[in-house]
Amino acid sequence: MKVSARNLIPGTVKTVNIGMVNAEVVIDAGGVEIVSVITKESAENMGLKAGAPVKAMIKATSIMVVTD
Repeated sequence: MKVSARNLIPGTVKTVNIGMVNAEVVIDAGGVEIVSVITKESAENMGLKAGAPVKAMIKATSIMVVTD
């Protein structure tokens, strides 16, 4: 698969919590957790389960940087 997004972060599925409509997928990306909410159907079609290797694709029009 080829995508235009530059931000592909490799990781491993930590947990998948499937609800009635959506699924919350927690990805361990080298000690940092990335949480994604996707449709239940997508999670089931992809066969997502703990331990599966995945990539988090981040596509945003803006990313804010904040300091204290």
